[in-house]
Amino acid sequence: MTTDVQITVLVDDAAGNGLTREHGFSLWIEADGKRILFDTGQGGALMGNAATLGVGLDKADVIVLSHGHYDHTDGLPGAVKLSTGARVVVHRDALVTRYSIRSSGSAKAVGTSAATRAAIRGLPAERIALSAQSVMVTPRIGVTGTIARATTFEDTGGPFFLDAHGRASDPIMDDQALWIDTGDGLVVCVGCCHAGLINTLHAVQRASGTSRIRAVIGGFHLLNASEQRLERTLGALQSIAPEMLVPCHCTGAAAVRRLQETFGDRVSAGRSGMTFEFASQQCS
Repeated sequence: MTTDVQITVLVDDAAGNGLTREHGFSLWIEADGKRILFDTGQGGALMGNAATLGVGLDKADVIVLSHGHYDHTDGLPGAVKLSTGARVVVHRDALVTRYSIRSSGSAKAVGTSAATRAAIRGLPAERIALSAQSVMVTPRIGVTGTIARATTFEDTGGPFFLDAHGRASDPIMDDQALWIDTGDGLVVCVGCCHAGLINTLHAVQRASGTSRIRAVIGGFHLLNASEQRLERTLGALQSIAPEMLVPCHCTGAAAVRRLQETFGDRVSAGRSGMTFEFASQQCS
């Protein structure tokens, strides 16, 4: 018996016709009998785009947050009001205060908003999975929890700090990914890959016990990657051999071009409104 995995990009920095673009990311996933909202964007685009695309956010069974940055989490208050029965899966470290400090020296708060933190803390115990460990949504769908930083060439992708003075670097250890085992390989959904794209894929392979990667969809955070990091990332990806790559959000135009040069038509630059379907073999 076969079933389908369907994934729709709800929020992205690029948008299809009639949709709102936003610096942020969100996916709607239907798989293994569950409807999953993966990230929520900043909140300005989520509701309208979902309505335009015919996605009923009120029907969400699970909401997964990839990490605690505003552009992935601040649509949560509205989402939990609509999906009153949804369970929220979030890393325990996602609610820390955090900043980005660029060359100008000014600190920008980039963590979750007060409203998002209040929405999470206000959930009853049965509706929240707040953990650094991996979480199984179903026997075929998992969330990695903390991802080991094993490669020597990957970093968080930016000047991230835990204080406004730039004294304490933020390793963004709450970064996590979602994977779906189709029975014929993995579909991997990522928010920003602050743990590194290669670290993330290796973590998913270990957690699932499956090496074949059918697709990777989401932000790869290669926007500020050095030439050396890009080269080593591309080389490692060639060894992993994903069948489809959908770079979104924070990947960066230059990195997308390099991915397309290396992997050809296996790469589709993401935008809101795109939908992907994967036939999956029902496990017996």
